[in-house]
This record gives sequence, structure tokens and C-alpha cells, in this order.
Amino acid sequence: MNGTRVLVLNSGSSSVKYQLIDMHGGDRLAVGLVERIGEETSRLKHMSAGGGSREWSGPVADHDAALKAVAAELAGDGLGLDSPELAAIGHRVVHGGRRFTEPTVVDDAVLAEIERLIPVAPLHNPANLTGIRTARQLRPDLPQVAVFDTAFHTTMPESAARYAIDVETADAHRVRRYGFHGTSHAYVSRETARLLGRAPEEVNVIVLHLGNGASASAVRGGRCVDTSMGLTPLEGLVMGTRSGDMDPAVIFHLMRVGEMSADEIDTLLNKRSGLTGLCGDNDMREIRRRVDAGDERARLAFDIYIHRLKKYIGAYSAVLGRVDAVAFTAGVGENSAPVREAAVAGLEGFGLAVDGELNAVRGDGARLISPADARVAVAVVPTDEEMEIATQTYALVNDSGNLT
Repeated sequence: MNGTRVLVLNSGSSSVKYQLIDMHGGDRLAVGLVERIGEETSRLKHMSAGGGSREWSGPVADHDAALKAVAAELAGDGLGLDSPELAAIGHRVVHGGRRFTEPTVVDDAVLAEIERLIPVAPLHNPANLTGIRTARQLRPDLPQVAVFDTAFHTTMPESAARYAIDVETADAHRVRRYGFHGTSHAYVSRETARLLGRAPEEVNVIVLHLGNGASASAVRGGRCVDTSMGLTPLEGLVMGTRSGDMDPAVIFHLMRVGEMSADEIDTLLNKRSGLTGLCGDNDMREIRRRVDAGDERARLAFDIYIHRLKKYIGAYSAVLGRVDAVAFTAGVGENSAPVREAAVAGLEGFGLAVDGELNAVRGDGARLISPADARVAVAVVPTDEEMEIATQTYALVNDSGNLT
């Protein structure tokens, strides 16, 4: 294989994010986003390594049209998909079930299995599939690699992955805990070890991926042993619009007493719950502004968010037995000092503390925010899911030289 570039595609339900990365030096040659696909007001933003940027608005009918627009923008910078420097295209795929435990070169059988998993990822896997199929049409000779959000969590023991329901029923309908945000948890746990100057195999880390979607993981020696999301991304922490953990009987209660349909409850729990349901806002910056202004609903939402976060830190401390670091990442984790401070407050008995001055400093790189003598390191580690996808993709095609 001669090429050193990897194009990373993240095809969402109404958007396509992309990055072209040169793996020789880790340089991002192009970064962009197509959003509002299927609307009259679709928008494309494209930035190149030379500092140039372009933006245009107009109808983009579907993902096929979106990816062709991306290809045209790359070609405009001399980075077209026909370049011999392009080694592979890496695709984010949300759900890989139990079969896909590693990045996988896509063929028809792989596509069929991703399609079979649509019932457990109805919002994401169809869009992921469209992105892969269009990319295969544009470059049928090039390896297309699927990198699965669930793959990092397939190392969970059965005691963590199984729900306590009838085994035959669970197996018949593939009901188990899969976990998500796996590329982020893999990248951040490894970077946290690097920050500590140790090998990933030597370090136990609790990773807190806190964005509009949020998840926690317990990583022992580089392998996930537990994570907060389950069959779907609804389980676990309080999120921007999702409820997280909840008594399942609430659903039956709403059906019987509230006369709500399954679809209505699905919408409630995924889109009208979490921080939005509690206080009407899902932006932590706005919630903190309201808290500081004395808004009681915002204060309660923040307190519930932090309470759930503390519970998972405590639970995963017990699961791991020894914790070397707690790492905050993603939009809220990287940028909200009040969330980090509140999440750790009162956990001194677990060896956790933050240094107020270090916590208040904003920065782009990985950094420690705990006191120098802290028993457990507390870190802020910016996630880089695109680089993780590119790294896994490039490693796979390099190890399989006959693919190109």
C-alpha cells in the first residue's frame, strides 16, 4: 500500500462529517460537515489545511448527494477521491452487535449484517449504511473499513453485559448491553495512560464522555469491563435530551395511566427528557448561567446530572478495585469546569480531588487538573474520534497489504 491518507466519514441521520487525515504525520488535510440533509436549507462547510474555508447553502437531497458534494469539495483542493495517496475510507458505524469486535473491511456480507442490526440502531445504522454504499460506488477499488462504536465494549464480561431477564428471550431478540461512544472511550483511555507516562495495559481509568449524549466506562488495562449505555444509547447518565437510567415500570405506567403509545414514550425518553425535560435547556453553558442567576429549575437539573455522574464514578471505582485516573472528555467534559468540580466534590475518600486553579484553565491539550499529591489523577483529555477511526482503519489496511 502506497497511500498514507485516510478519509473518515461519519454519516448521521441528517448530516455527514468528514476528515481527510495524512497518517504519516497526523495532519488533517481537510475537515468538513454537510448538515440538514434532505432540507431546502442544507449547508456544507469545508476547511482545508492551507487555511482556506468554503461554505454554501442549498438543497442536498440525500446522503448520496451529500457524499458526492464532499468529493467535489475535496477535488477542489486537489485532494480528490481519485488520488493515489488515498489508502482507505473509514466509516463510523454505531452498532456492530456481538459479531464485530474490531474494525472490519466492508464486503456484501458485512453490509448485510449491519443492515440486520437496524432494529437495535434505527436512527444510526441506516445512515451509516448509506455512507458506505455511496463511498463504495465512488471508489469501488478502495478498502472501505467499518469502525464500530460498540466494538470497544465487547470485552465486557457477561456479568456486565447481560440483563437479568429470561436468557432465551434475551438471546432471541439480541437484548444485552452493547455500549456506545466506543471510539472515544478507546482513544481517551489510551491518551490518559500516555498522559500518566504509563502503558495502557498498566492503567485503570474511568472515562466520562460528557456531551449531549453522555456515557461512562470502566477500563482495566486498556480493556472495557463496564459501560453505562446499554442495548441503546438511552441507558446510563443524564444526557441533553435522554433520561438515562430509569425504572422500566415507568413505561408501563405511562402506557396504562397516561395512555401514551410506545412511540410517544420513545420520543419522551429520547428527545424530551434529560436536561431538556428537567429545565428546558440542554446546553450546559446556559444551564450554568441560569444556576448562577438563581434559577431553581436549572439548579435541580444540574444537581440531578451531577448526582448520577457521582453514582457512576463510585460504581466503577468498585468495579475496577483500583483507579489510577478519571478522565473527562467531549463537549461538557472538556469545557465545563463547574461540572468537573462538582462531580468530584465529596469523593476525597476515593482519592479524588481537583485543583481549583488547574481546573479553571482552558486548553486544547490533555492535562491533569488534580493536585500533585492526589492518589487518583483527574484529567481532561480531548477526544478525537475521527483520529481513532483513521488510526484503526490505516492499521487494518496496512496489516492486510493485499486489500489495495
